[in-house]
Amino acid sequence: MKRAGCALCETEGGLAVFRADKFRVIRAEESGFPAFYRLIWNDHVAEFSDLSAADRLLCMEAVTLIETVLRRQLQPTKVNLATLGNVVPHLHWHVIARFDWDSHFPAPVWGAALRPDDEAALARVRRQLPVLDGDIQAALATMPAAL
Repeated sequence: MKRAGCALCETEGGLAVFRADKFRVIRAEESGFPAFYRLIWNDHVAEFSDLSAADRLLCMEAVTLIETVLRRQLQPTKVNLATLGNVVPHLHWHVIARFDWDSHFPAPVWGAALRPDDEAALARVRRQLPVLDGDIQAALATMPAAL
């Protein structure tokens, strides 16, 4: 079920990486954070508790698989997981690889920058994105309930 006026119902929400019946994964194009992914529930629901128990398990398994790929491929300092929905009240999870060199670390990506962007480090991560996207697709494709 879609809701008129909802940005995540009316648009893909970013660069498409994976699509299943119940959810999709996009790469957000957030300046300074190239490995910033979102799992977006396809039906319009506002809260995680709106999902059935089975769908909550499916959703968290998918989030876990994305995090696992980010950790394996990028070896980030930390992976941030968040589901806020204050601005866009449509269930979506942020899965963000964070590095001690990023402009905001250890503060949240939505806060003020603590230092300038490390352009060389960002370029190294950006070069890995096509492979990273493919590895996320492959990992999520192993989830029979998602297809």
